[in-house]
Amino acid sequence: MASAKSANSSIQPKFCTSSRGLGSLSSSSSVSINKPRLKHKHNLTCSIQTSPSILHFPKHSQAPDTAIPTPATTFTSPKEDHSSSSPSTENARRWNLFQRLAAVALDAAESALVSREREYPLPKTADPRVQIAGNFAPVPEQPVRHSLPVTGKIPACIEGVYVRNGANPLFEPVAGHHFFDGDGMVHAVKFRNGSASYACRFTETNRLVQERSLGRPIFPKAIGELHGHSGIARLLLFYARGFFGLLDHTRGLGVANAGLVYFNRRLLAMSEDDLPYHVRITAAGDLETAGRYNFDNQLNGTMIAHPKVDPVSGELFALSYDVIQKPYLKHFRVSPSGEKSADIEIPLSEPTMMHDFAITENFVVVPDQQVVFKLPEMIRGGSPVVYDKNKMSRFGVLPKYSSDASDIKWVEAPDCFCFHLWNAWEEPETEEVVVIGSCMTPPDSIFNECDEGLESVLSEIRLNLRTGKSTRRPILSEDDQVNLEAGMVNRNHLGRKTRFAYLAIAEPWPRVSGFAKVDLCSGEVKKYTYGEEKYGGEPLFLPIESKTEHEDDGYILAFVHNEKAWESELQIVNAMTMQLEASIKLPSRVPYGFHGTFISAKDLAKQA
Repeated sequence: MASAKSANSSIQPKFCTSSRGLGSLSSSSSVSINKPRLKHKHNLTCSIQTSPSILHFPKHSQAPDTAIPTPATTFTSPKEDHSSSSPSTENARRWNLFQRLAAVALDAAESALVSREREYPLPKTADPRVQIAGNFAPVPEQPVRHSLPVTGKIPACIEGVYVRNGANPLFEPVAGHHFFDGDGMVHAVKFRNGSASYACRFTETNRLVQERSLGRPIFPKAIGELHGHSGIARLLLFYARGFFGLLDHTRGLGVANAGLVYFNRRLLAMSEDDLPYHVRITAAGDLETAGRYNFDNQLNGTMIAHPKVDPVSGELFALSYDVIQKPYLKHFRVSPSGEKSADIEIPLSEPTMMHDFAITENFVVVPDQQVVFKLPEMIRGGSPVVYDKNKMSRFGVLPKYSSDASDIKWVEAPDCFCFHLWNAWEEPETEEVVVIGSCMTPPDSIFNECDEGLESVLSEIRLNLRTGKSTRRPILSEDDQVNLEAGMVNRNHLGRKTRFAYLAIAEPWPRVSGFAKVDLCSGEVKKYTYGEEKYGGEPLFLPIESKTEHEDDGYILAFVHNEKAWESELQIVNAMTMQLEASIKLPSRVPYGFHGTFISAKDLAKQA
């Protein structure tokens, strides 16, 4: 195999079978050794893009009014037809006099706020011309399209649906906007008997339903808008509208745009600012939102976007954090049949960003790192998301079935910030918990503009439970170092020692030019590039269902966009040979997004 010639091989797309009609996709194999790099730095300003662009927003069935419309007391499902009149007109008929006066006053205040904000330049991390330019821009919903063109052959063992989440703002921003602020949209490719279909739909969150009914964005954007005094003013205006009954903020503010997990016969779409949303896959391959899901009235708070399903017990483990009041962090688990445990309050001195965590066979591993929430910073004119250089990063190791947090052991890990953790396992002979994650510097580079170049270093972090100390080392050699973000290990081995990880090559940042298969033991890395002018996102590793002794026996699925031809496809790569098996041409553009999962045909048939 060509890739075995070097510890760092770059593999261009190549089909493992010869066939007519493969066209430009059947390019010849190319193996190259990367030149050593003494320093891996990029002179970027740590934002999604580097320069402003013109925004192109898709046309939806209900376009926003150019003037600020008046809110309403009740909200109609966005699936209903309102073509005879605008959303604001429909809602205006339900006002009482008191609400009309309140709406006029609040709208005037908002107009003045927006006018004042436009007098000052936005930072790149909040400028929509930067954050949602190019293939980061939103797309309209796409109903199911069947029998998509396939180049190559879809492996017979792939039966089910690949779903991937992403941020896709329904309305053009009127002020600041961060890429993470967009409304959740799920893209689905369903496989059956060697054929494929595609659809994409918004997750019908409480937020999206109300904004679509009002005809404009009205909910505050947590990252792009809540900065300084104008952010405080936006919050006050928003809750004032709720006080007067002009909108309902009691049913969640979340966008459900980050993670996806299939658990207890339900596909859940998640962002850590809300409860998850239950999304159904129809028999035809379409998507429909069943509603906000609280595990049958058992979950009263938020749930982070990266819960973990233990492959042995079938339980779901999750965290919930609060940025306003104590307890700032809670842990819970849910049985395979849906019974939730009591919350375990994990003591923290301040609210901390907890985007991800890890599990092992016996423990939950909780990162308490240096990116924190400091709401008083808004009063001083800054962002509430802060990199606290004086804080000591640490990991908490908690037995999975503890009834409280008294058994947690904290191990310090200086200057460590992992936005994602790929896996963790126990090594009893040394009394260590091994954590695999990508250590990011600067830690707040995604949220706050800075001059320092971004680095994301795949690292092995060893937490010694006996000594209370930690060690950290980069898994790749200095010559092989490359930014690795977004990916996974074989989910059938989650929480146990794994040999391989499949991670996005986040270069040229913020694009993803391919993915890397990394041997976590030896540091050997094999790279697969999507092709010239082609970029993608998170690689999903799909293990074959039959029992195999090879951990890497499976396929990589990834959405890929050709920025030159402005076309999107789904590539299927053999994870063992690192060669392209099939490419599915998609009927519409798929923006760069976040995380996904695969639901087997057998599990689809059992959906709730």
